Amino acid sequence: MSQAKASKMRRGLKNRHLQMIALGGAIGTGLFYGSASTIALAGPSVMLAYLLGGIVIFFIMRMLGEMAVDEPVSGSFSYYASKYWGSFPGFMSGWNYWFNYVIVSMAELTAVGIYMNFWLPDLPQWVSALVCLIVITAANFINVRMYGEMEFWMALIKITAILMMIVLGLYLLFGGTMSFPENVSNLWSHGGFLPNGWWGLGLSLTVVMFSFGGIELIGITAGEADDPDRTIPQAINGVIVRILLFYVGTMAVLMALWPWNEVGMEASPFVQIFSNVGIPAAAHILNFVVLTAAISVYNSAIYSNSRMLYGLAADDDAPTFLEKISGRGVPVNGILVSSGITLLVVVLNYMFPGHVFMYFISIATAAAVVDWIVICITHLKFKEYCRREGKDTKFKAILHPWTNYLCLAFLLGVVFMMTQIPDMQLAVIITPLWLFALWLGYKYKNR
Repeated sequence: MSQAKASKMRRGLKNRHLQMIALGGAIGTGLFYGSASTIALAGPSVMLAYLLGGIVIFFIMRMLGEMAVDEPVSGSFSYYASKYWGSFPGFMSGWNYWFNYVIVSMAELTAVGIYMNFWLPDLPQWVSALVCLIVITAANFINVRMYGEMEFWMALIKITAILMMIVLGLYLLFGGTMSFPENVSNLWSHGGFLPNGWWGLGLSLTVVMFSFGGIELIGITAGEADDPDRTIPQAINGVIVRILLFYVGTMAVLMALWPWNEVGMEASPFVQIFSNVGIPAAAHILNFVVLTAAISVYNSAIYSNSRMLYGLAADDDAPTFLEKISGRGVPVNGILVSSGITLLVVVLNYMFPGHVFMYFISIATAAAVVDWIVICITHLKFKEYCRREGKDTKFKAILHPWTNYLCLAFLLGVVFMMTQIPDMQLAVIITPLWLFALWLGYKYKNR
């Protein structure tokens, strides 16, 4: 995409918006609801799973960050893939990212219905999904500052609640009559720290990686960020601290509070555990927080999907009508198309209530893995280009190229683990078919 086209987007996101977008992208349904699946697979070692996955994601974010600071554009890594790797990788990664976030949107809207059932058990899940879709889509039409403000406050609610939950959990663990180690013995008393062995830990990484899907949104915001040279590195460098605190920290508290094998799938593990320890008010507050988290990620999904479609259209990889920008600098047709396709989730929740969430998680994970692989390879190509041109960059990735190869091996391992979980095998089959369909679309475009 040319810089002239990129300039049509308004740089309305301030540093505080970017910081909270980066925070919000790391905290969603994958942590609040999907963690029930990871706990069932890994037990207390789920903490280690989030740590390993988080380190890999941080390396990938630094790769994306090096490219985004060097050339901040909207729809970033699709643009970089086209420029440094080839036109098909750019076409494929852009459309795959859009597809990924459409599926994430569906997962988050499904979760909205699940969380509303905590208070209104007779309310059909599809009704909650539809109301959320209409309200958030309408808000995104206003301007990018409105998106930034909504995400700022929703992310602030999530972060404040997680910090308060950790403090409350620590108080329950260390403020009672039990002394160490009895107060935290749940971490090893029910089959050990690795109750399902290293295999269980490996399997849990499949859902863990879904939790990190969306964290790369900080690179997508580059085209609308004020002072990207300063704000993008700040946001990306904070990722590893957030992972340690929000994922590893919360899992440590939850696993110590309650036996891992008694955490079920009927509600968020966060809500369930605080209800079980006799704090119903905390459970209601946490349910509000996890509902906010799902709406927040859906808000980010609408934002990123519309920008990715705009970037693809600007590169002539999507219909030109998706390049339409409103007077407020918003890609309106991209929002309408993405939101309209997401309506499918309302139908699916009407037809199959309670059965679609894990399928969405698996497909979104597979699509996210493809995007992360593209970032790793594109970064290798970008560094080759910089070497040939004698060009230096301001914000360097960590231990290039070794981390690129390490991350690629890890991501292929995640795909293998997905083949071992029945609910995820469909996604492993669908992904190559989807990529083949994209290749056909690319050939048709260039015929």
